[in-house]
Order: sequence, then structure tokens, then C-alpha cells
Amino acid sequence: HVQLVESGGGSVQAGGSLRLSCAASGYRYPSYCMAWFRQAPGKEREGVASITFGGTKDYRDSVKGRFTISRDNAKNTLYLQMDNLEPDDTGMYYCAGRIDGPCGWSLSLFSFWGQGTQVTVS
Repeated sequence: HVQLVESGGGSVQAGGSLRLSCAASGYRYPSYCMAWFRQAPGKEREGVASITFGGTKDYRDSVKGRFTISRDNAKNTLYLQMDNLEPDDTGMYYCAGRIDGPCGWSLSLFSFWGQGTQVTVS
């Protein structure tokens, strides 16, 4: 079965950096769209960044210029480089994947989810 495992979360001060990774296994075919979502306490899960198999990227406005999403298709690994972190970036970060179809921000588009990794910015 498909499994997504995130790592790289932690606690940093504002202005700091973290790099998240998401290792995917069990795919018969590479996931067309992979994305990072986050969920702060008491808030809904929201899309942060997405990337297609071909490398087309999209970001939510609040992270543009600070976050960079990338993927290594040969290693089935998704990354999120987060620089100049702000307290509002605090939350549980999840990676998600869908086999076919375009990327988007709706949670229902994604069939596979990881368990999440916590990011805390103070």
C-alpha cells in the first residue's frame, strides 16, 4: 500500500529555516501531483505548496518567496525548504499525493496523506 512519511520538522525561532522531506513508497506509478499542507491548532488544513511530476510549482501567497517545493522523482521524495519562518507558519505539516489529475488546493483531490511533522516557530 502507499505510504508517505514526513520528516524534518522541529522548533525554530522566527527568521530561521527548516527543510521538510516526504518519502513515498508503495506507488506503482509516480504520483502526478504532490503537495504540502499544514494545519494550525483550531484551524482548517490549508495548502502550502504543490508540484507536478513535470516540475510545475504553485504556492499560497503567504509563503511565496520564502518556501521552495521540490521533488526527486527517482527517489520518490518530496521536499519543502522553508526560509525566513514566521510564527504564523506554525502547524502540523502534511505531504499529500494524487496519482492523476491536476494539482489544486482541495483536500479531496489527494488520495494519499502522511502522518505529519510538527513545525513550531517562536
